[in-house]
Amino acid sequence: MRKLLVRLGLMTAVLAMLGGCATEGDDSSKAGGEFTFVSPGGQTRIFYPAGERGRISHLSGDDLLKPGKQLGIQDFQGQVVVLNIWGSWCGPCRSEADDLQAVQDKLGPQGVQVLGIDVRDNQSAAADFHRDRGLSYPSIFDPAGRTLLSLRQFPRSTVPATIVLDRQHRVAAIFLTEMLESELLPEVQKIASEPA
Repeated sequence: MRKLLVRLGLMTAVLAMLGGCATEGDDSSKAGGEFTFVSPGGQTRIFYPAGERGRISHLSGDDLLKPGKQLGIQDFQGQVVVLNIWGSWCGPCRSEADDLQAVQDKLGPQGVQVLGIDVRDNQSAAADFHRDRGLSYPSIFDPAGRTLLSLRQFPRSTVPATIVLDRQHRVAAIFLTEMLESELLPEVQKIASEPA
C-alpha cells in the first residue's frame, strides 16, 4: 500500500510539472509572445517553426568599442539578427569569430546582422580581440550577463552560444555550441529567405 501511495504521489508530481511546462511553452511560443527558453534536454541545436517563435523585444547594452553608447536589436529593425554570446577568454569563441565574420560579410547585403554579446570579460581584452580579428560586426559589452536577462531563462553560463532572430526578432534557432561558417551560413540563409 505504501509503495502504491508513493507511486501515485510521484505520478501526480510529474503530471503537474508536465502541465506547467506545457503551459509555459504554449504561452512563450505563440507568435508575437515573449520568448522563454525551455531546456532542450541535451540538444545543442534547436529550431523553432515560424508559428511557434517567441519574440525578444528588448535586448541592449553598452557598445564594446564605443563606451557610453547603447547598442541593441532595436538598431536592426527588419533584419535577421545573429546573436553570438562570446568572451575573449573562451577558446571556442575565439575559433568561431572568423566564421561569424564570414556570415556577416556574405549575408549582410541580404539584411542579416551579426551582433555579439561579450560576457564575463575585461573590456580592453575584448576590444583588442575584436580589433585584432578585424571584426566588423558590433558587440555589446556585458561582463555581468545582464543583457541575457532578455532571453528569459536562457543559461547565462553557456558560452559560446548563437541565437538567430528572424526579421520580426523572434527566436528561430539556437545553437548551444561553437558554430562553423559551413554550419551556420545555410541556417541563417533559410531564415533570411522567409517571407517578411
